[in-house]
Amino acid sequence: MRSAGTPQVYLAGFDVFRADAVKHGRSLKTLCAQHGLQGLYPFDNDVPPGLSPEESAAAICNANIAMIQRCDAVLANLNVFRGAEPDSGTAFEVGMAVALGKPVWAYFAANGALRDQIAHDASGFDAQGFQVEDFGLARNLMLACTWAGSSETAEQAIEALAGLLAD
Repeated sequence: MRSAGTPQVYLAGFDVFRADAVKHGRSLKTLCAQHGLQGLYPFDNDVPPGLSPEESAAAICNANIAMIQRCDAVLANLNVFRGAEPDSGTAFEVGMAVALGKPVWAYFAANGALRDQIAHDASGFDAQGFQVEDFGLARNLMLACTWAGSSETAEQAIEALAGLLAD
């Protein structure tokens, strides 16, 4: 369900782990505003002081889920993170948004199909003995078949998502 007024977009991604995470979040929110969107960045949430690490984690999780529930769409940084796949937390957020019927626009550097990105033998198995999917998609099919679209940069993605939400 679209909110009244400026569309709200949850800014999903491993960007929260950057050394300049708050500054980067502000720049994403500024780009959103330039395209008539309100960016919702995870660091917009307040975590009460004095919580244990587990309580802090739960507070962050619950606050991010609430943001996804109230947003109109999700912009997801699906660049590879700590390996060959996107951040698992971001993948969760994308799945949640899809389950809620919210459009997701992804962005990531173009590196060809997943099969081109992950080393595999002649039979298509990686070094751990697992089949590397061969659908010609740039990300796992559960992501690529459910997003509204994808772009190579955050700037391109925000512009495209603004156009999608304006329709």
